[in-house]
Amino acid sequence: MKATDVRAMTPDQLDDELAKLKKEQFNLRFQKATGQLENTSRVRAVRRDIARIQTAMRAKRTAATA
Repeated sequence: MKATDVRAMTPDQLDDELAKLKKEQFNLRFQKATGQLENTSRVRAVRRDIARIQTAMRAKRTAATA
């Protein structure tokens, strides 16, 4: 996911995407703990996507109040 894609999303879309990624992150951690995780790079990508979305949400919130 690119930052430009995230910035173009509405706050509701960002909330939905964040929930989806948090669920995926949980599932990836569960797979890692049970030894079933095959694509280990996905953990890092999901973590960064979550951070990207949270940053965009924070920026939109501060822009709306300013």
